[in-house]
Amino acid sequence: MTQVTDHGGGVRSIRVPIPDNPLGTTLVHLVDTDLGPVLIDTGWDDPASWDALAAGLNACGVSVAEVHGVVITHHHPDHHGLSGKVREASGAWIAMHALDTAIVRRTRENRPDRWFSYMADKLASSGAPEEHVALLRAARTARLSTGLPAFTPALPDREIVPGELLDLAGRRLRAIWTPGHTPGHVCLHLEETHPAALPGNGRLFSGDHLLPRITPHIGLYEDPDDATVADPLGDYLDALERVGRLNPAEVLPAHQHAFTDAPGRVRELLAHHEDRLTGLLALLSTPLTSWQLAERMEWNRPWDQIPFTSRNIAVSEAEAHVRRLVKLGRAEAVTGSDPVTYVAL
Repeated sequence: MTQVTDHGGGVRSIRVPIPDNPLGTTLVHLVDTDLGPVLIDTGWDDPASWDALAAGLNACGVSVAEVHGVVITHHHPDHHGLSGKVREASGAWIAMHALDTAIVRRTRENRPDRWFSYMADKLASSGAPEEHVALLRAARTARLSTGLPAFTPALPDREIVPGELLDLAGRRLRAIWTPGHTPGHVCLHLEETHPAALPGNGRLFSGDHLLPRITPHIGLYEDPDDATVADPLGDYLDALERVGRLNPAEVLPAHQHAFTDAPGRVRELLAHHEDRLTGLLALLSTPLTSWQLAERMEWNRPWDQIPFTSRNIAVSEAEAHVRRLVKLGRAEAVTGSDPVTYVAL
């Protein structure tokens, strides 16, 4: 597979591998500016990923040391992982939305055992069986890092402000806040004529918000210090509609490949989530915990083949969907249930 793709108009993408992940690669985008190259995302912090990023930059005629800035769509390690190394090598600034910067700061400051305790309690309250929760409790006791944050991501030094143009000399790149996948996820709208004159309004660097063939994970926004009952799926669906109205000529996502017809893809994703919510209502004809709901939902493989960490992610996604149903008045928590069960209205 070609490592570098030239999208024209001073925009290229570099395929940076993600170790042991079915997504395969992150598309790190390189944008030329009057003050030097700027990266949109950086890829996973791994020696092979770093080598691929450096080789891709060299193929574009620049070195890591020449990178002027780094714009991060969201804090996940396949997007933000190499940002610190890029800054060390080049002195580049790093920009991120304030809500995701807060997550980075919390990840750096919190003790791993606090995360183990929080996640174990969260899973127990979701109805996870004791043998599953016990693995987390054992890991906490041993101060291991299985399935939980165990890295020190770079702290950004610039804030991406939604609606504003980023400070990129000679380019018009506007931040669009698109929460859902993470609280501070942003898409970046390049408000310039498409180099191939495709119809539509510029180009959109969509991160994980809008992908051509898969749907991003929409789970809970985990914060041990915040008791707010968030609605990440509602956030995501609202942001999808905003992006559809932009009608970009081309979408440059962080995974898979560039594509056109963003409004059409938005309609597909909205329909997908509505179908899924309808299916969950049928399951909730009988009261179920979030864990029981996740066991019965359709995934890319049978539940008994889903590994430990992926089950935690699946339960988070199930709860995000049931929260949406509750907010819409289509389901409710059963009074007095422990662990909490939900039922359709």
